[in-house]
Amino acid sequence: MSRYRPPSPPKSAYITQEGAQALLAELKYLWKEKRPAVTDTVREAAAQGDRSENAEYIYGKKQLREIDSRVRYLEKRLDACTVVDRFPGDKERVFFGAWVTLEDDKGEVKEYRIVGPDELDHHACYISIDSPVARALLKKQEGDEVIIHLAEGEKTYLIGTVEYRSV
Repeated sequence: MSRYRPPSPPKSAYITQEGAQALLAELKYLWKEKRPAVTDTVREAAAQGDRSENAEYIYGKKQLREIDSRVRYLEKRLDACTVVDRFPGDKERVFFGAWVTLEDDKGEVKEYRIVGPDELDHHACYISIDSPVARALLKKQEGDEVIIHLAEGEKTYLIGTVEYRSV
């Protein structure tokens, strides 16, 4: 048995204006505030002498590696992403950035916003444009029925409203 994992499919390179601002804020925080603080902690721990059994030094170095890794990822991702900062011409259809209200067979109503894969942790109702739900919704309009293939089977939803609004 091997430990090989096939590479994950590439993420969509789209991000909303709000998502780009959040990633830039995280990058700025990591680079300007957190990394200098951790560097000072590591410097103080290193000055205490023996580094091989110094837990503060070892943990600080590990934190620096994690921060540097995240900074590299954010820089590359922000360079690769296309910021979608305007609404589409046809606001009746579902495209990137749309707020969509779905109603299932039982009458339960849910609202989702279609965003880039890097923005999912910013809000509970955000879904990635790469998700099966978003793929099924793209280019549909109000009143359309959508069949979504989920792990537990197919589910049918009715699109209630399609809106484009700033957060």
